[in-house]
Amino acid sequence: MGYRFKLYDDRQFCNGHRTVTMGKPVGYLVHGALEAEPNLQLLMEARAQVGGNYLAGIATDRRDPDGEIRALALNLSWALAHSYDQPQNFYGVGGLKIFRDLIYQMQGLMKADHKFYKQHGFYDFPQKRKGRLIGMYAVGALMTNEKLRKKAGGKMTEGMTLPYRKVLSRLPKRVNPEKREKEAALTGKQD
Repeated sequence: MGYRFKLYDDRQFCNGHRTVTMGKPVGYLVHGALEAEPNLQLLMEARAQVGGNYLAGIATDRRDPDGEIRALALNLSWALAHSYDQPQNFYGVGGLKIFRDLIYQMQGLMKADHKFYKQHGFYDFPQKRKGRLIGMYAVGALMTNEKLRKKAGGKMTEGMTLPYRKVLSRLPKRVNPEKREKEAALTGKQD
Protein backbone atom coordinates (compact mmCIF):
# COMPACT_ATOMS: atom_id res chain seq x y z
CA MET A 1 0.00 0.00 0.00
CA GLY A 2 2.78 2.43 0.81
CA TYR A 3 3.17 5.49 2.95
CA ARG A 4 1.04 7.73 0.70
CA PHE A 5 -2.15 5.84 1.47
CA LYS A 6 -1.32 5.87 5.17
CA LEU A 7 -0.65 9.61 4.92
CA TYR A 8 -4.07 10.13 3.29
CA ASP A 9 -5.85 7.85 5.76
CA ASP A 10 -4.21 9.43 8.81
CA ARG A 11 -5.07 12.95 7.69
CA GLN A 12 -8.80 12.76 7.10
CA PHE A 13 -9.39 15.87 9.16
CA CYS A 14 -12.76 16.36 7.48
CA ASN A 15 -14.04 13.26 9.23
CA GLY A 16 -12.56 13.60 12.71
CA HIS A 17 -14.49 14.38 15.89
CA ARG A 18 -17.58 15.45 13.94
CA THR A 19 -18.07 12.82 11.28
CA VAL A 20 -19.48 14.72 8.31
CA THR A 21 -20.25 11.44 6.54
CA MET A 22 -22.13 9.87 9.49
CA GLY A 23 -24.89 7.56 8.29
CA LYS A 24 -23.52 7.28 4.76
CA PRO A 25 -22.21 4.00 3.37
CA VAL A 26 -18.55 3.88 2.41
CA GLY A 27 -16.41 1.65 0.22
CA TYR A 28 -12.76 1.44 -0.72
CA LEU A 29 -11.08 0.78 -4.05
CA VAL A 30 -7.61 -0.53 -3.29
CA HIS A 31 -4.72 -1.16 -5.64
CA GLY A 32 -2.34 -3.73 -4.24
CA ALA A 33 -2.11 -6.72 -1.96
CA LEU A 34 -4.65 -5.82 0.71
CA GLU A 35 -4.65 -9.41 1.98
CA ALA A 36 -1.04 -8.82 3.04
CA GLU A 37 -2.10 -5.81 5.12
CA PRO A 38 -4.44 -7.09 7.88
CA ASN A 39 -3.77 -3.97 9.95
CA LEU A 40 -4.94 -1.75 7.09
CA GLN A 41 -8.09 -3.87 6.68
CA LEU A 42 -8.77 -3.46 10.40
CA LEU A 43 -8.24 0.30 10.19
CA MET A 44 -10.69 0.59 7.30
CA GLU A 45 -13.34 -1.31 9.24
CA ALA A 46 -12.70 0.64 12.43
CA ARG A 47 -12.73 4.03 10.66
CA ALA A 48 -16.11 3.21 9.14
CA GLN A 49 -17.48 2.07 12.50
CA VAL A 50 -16.19 5.07 14.46
CA GLY A 51 -17.46 7.38 11.72
CA GLY A 52 -20.96 5.88 11.86
CA ASN A 53 -20.68 4.51 8.32
CA TYR A 54 -21.72 1.20 6.83
CA LEU A 55 -18.66 -0.38 5.20
CA ALA A 56 -20.16 -1.64 1.95
CA GLY A 57 -16.97 -3.35 0.92
CA ILE A 58 -13.38 -3.14 -0.19
CA ALA A 59 -12.66 -3.92 -3.84
CA THR A 60 -9.11 -4.76 -4.86
CA ASP A 61 -7.40 -5.38 -8.19
CA ARG A 62 -5.81 -8.68 -7.15
CA ARG A 63 -8.25 -11.37 -8.35
CA ASP A 64 -11.37 -10.12 -10.16
CA PRO A 65 -11.31 -6.31 -10.14
CA ASP A 66 -14.41 -5.91 -12.33
CA GLY A 67 -16.42 -8.36 -10.23
CA GLU A 68 -15.29 -6.82 -6.95
CA ILE A 69 -16.05 -3.28 -8.11
CA ARG A 70 -19.46 -4.39 -9.42
CA ALA A 71 -20.26 -6.09 -6.07
CA LEU A 72 -19.13 -3.00 -4.15
CA ALA A 73 -21.23 -0.71 -6.37
CA LEU A 74 -24.31 -2.92 -5.93
CA ASN A 75 -23.82 -3.03 -2.17
CA LEU A 76 -23.40 0.77 -2.00
CA SER A 77 -26.47 1.28 -4.20
CA TRP A 78 -28.58 -1.03 -2.01
CA ALA A 79 -27.36 0.64 1.20
CA LEU A 80 -28.18 4.12 -0.17
CA ALA A 81 -31.61 3.07 -1.47
CA HIS A 82 -32.56 1.48 1.87
CA SER A 83 -30.82 4.00 4.17
CA TYR A 84 -29.08 1.05 5.78
CA ASP A 85 -27.67 1.78 9.22
CA GLN A 86 -25.46 -1.03 10.45
CA PRO A 87 -25.37 -1.80 14.19
CA GLN A 88 -22.13 -0.64 15.78
CA ASN A 89 -19.51 -3.12 16.87
CA PHE A 90 -16.75 -2.67 19.45
CA TYR A 91 -14.88 -0.12 17.32
CA GLY A 92 -17.95 2.02 16.76
CA VAL A 93 -19.13 2.02 20.37
CA GLY A 94 -15.64 2.31 21.88
CA GLY A 95 -14.49 4.99 19.46
CA LEU A 96 -17.58 7.10 20.09
CA LYS A 97 -17.10 6.86 23.86
CA ILE A 98 -13.46 7.93 23.60
CA PHE A 99 -14.32 10.94 21.44
CA ARG A 100 -17.39 11.70 23.58
CA ASP A 101 -15.28 11.90 26.74
CA LEU A 102 -12.62 14.00 25.01
CA ILE A 103 -15.09 16.48 23.54
CA TYR A 104 -17.02 16.78 26.79
CA GLN A 105 -13.87 17.58 28.74
CA MET A 106 -12.66 20.05 26.11
CA GLN A 107 -16.03 21.64 25.30
CA GLY A 108 -14.77 25.10 26.18
CA LEU A 109 -12.14 24.82 23.47
CA MET A 110 -13.95 22.60 20.95
CA LYS A 111 -17.23 24.48 20.86
CA ALA A 112 -18.48 23.29 17.47
CA ASP A 113 -17.69 19.67 18.32
CA HIS A 114 -19.48 20.05 21.66
CA LYS A 115 -22.57 21.47 19.93
CA PHE A 116 -22.53 18.57 17.43
CA TYR A 117 -22.29 15.97 20.22
CA LYS A 118 -25.13 17.61 22.19
CA GLN A 119 -27.37 17.76 19.11
CA HIS A 120 -26.79 14.08 18.38
CA GLY A 121 -27.37 12.95 21.97
CA PHE A 122 -23.88 11.51 22.43
CA TYR A 123 -23.60 12.72 26.03
CA ASP A 124 -25.21 9.82 27.88
CA PHE A 125 -23.21 9.89 31.11
CA PRO A 126 -22.45 12.11 34.10
CA GLN A 127 -19.05 13.83 34.13
CA LYS A 128 -17.29 14.60 37.40
CA ARG A 129 -14.15 16.44 36.24
CA LYS A 130 -15.40 19.98 36.81
CA GLY A 131 -11.89 21.43 37.22
CA ARG A 132 -10.87 20.33 33.74
CA LEU A 133 -14.13 21.70 32.29
CA ILE A 134 -13.50 25.11 33.84
CA GLY A 135 -9.89 25.04 32.63
CA MET A 136 -10.94 24.27 29.06
CA TYR A 137 -13.52 27.07 29.11
CA ALA A 138 -10.73 29.41 30.24
CA VAL A 139 -8.50 28.20 27.38
CA GLY A 140 -11.41 28.58 24.95
CA ALA A 141 -11.99 32.15 26.13
CA LEU A 142 -8.29 32.93 25.74
CA MET A 143 -8.29 31.50 22.22
CA THR A 144 -10.92 34.03 21.12
CA ASN A 145 -8.15 36.66 21.38
CA GLU A 146 -6.51 36.92 17.92
CA LYS A 147 -3.00 37.68 19.21
CA LEU A 148 -3.03 34.82 21.72
CA ARG A 149 -4.41 32.39 19.14
CA LYS A 150 -1.59 33.22 16.70
CA LYS A 151 1.01 32.89 19.43
CA ALA A 152 -0.39 29.58 20.74
CA GLY A 153 -1.22 28.14 17.30
CA GLY A 154 2.26 26.78 16.73
CA LYS A 155 2.50 25.40 20.27
CA MET A 156 -0.64 23.21 20.15
CA THR A 157 1.09 20.15 18.70
CA GLU A 158 4.02 20.64 21.05
CA GLY A 159 1.63 20.67 24.01
CA MET A 160 -0.25 17.59 22.82
CA THR A 161 2.95 15.56 22.40
CA LEU A 162 4.54 16.72 25.67
CA PRO A 163 3.48 13.61 27.66
CA TYR A 164 5.04 11.37 25.00
CA ARG A 165 8.29 13.29 24.48
CA LYS A 166 10.39 10.93 26.63
CA VAL A 167 9.24 7.85 24.70
CA LEU A 168 9.53 9.58 21.33
CA SER A 169 13.09 10.72 22.05
CA ARG A 170 14.16 7.06 22.34
CA LEU A 171 12.84 6.09 18.90
CA PRO A 172 15.28 5.81 16.01
CA LYS A 173 15.17 8.69 13.55
CA ARG A 174 13.14 7.91 10.43
CA VAL A 175 13.53 9.30 6.95
CA ASN A 176 10.96 11.92 6.04
CA PRO A 177 8.58 10.43 3.37
CA GLU A 178 8.94 13.55 1.19
CA LYS A 179 12.73 13.28 1.38
CA ARG A 180 12.47 9.58 0.46
CA GLU A 181 10.28 10.49 -2.52
CA LYS A 182 12.79 13.08 -3.76
CA GLU A 183 15.66 10.60 -3.37
CA ALA A 184 13.67 7.96 -5.26
CA ALA A 185 13.01 10.43 -8.09
CA LEU A 186 16.72 11.22 -8.33
CA THR A 187 17.86 7.58 -8.28
CA GLY A 188 14.93 6.15 -10.23
CA LYS A 189 14.07 3.67 -7.42
CA GLN A 190 10.57 3.34 -5.95
CA ASP A 191 9.39 1.78 -2.62
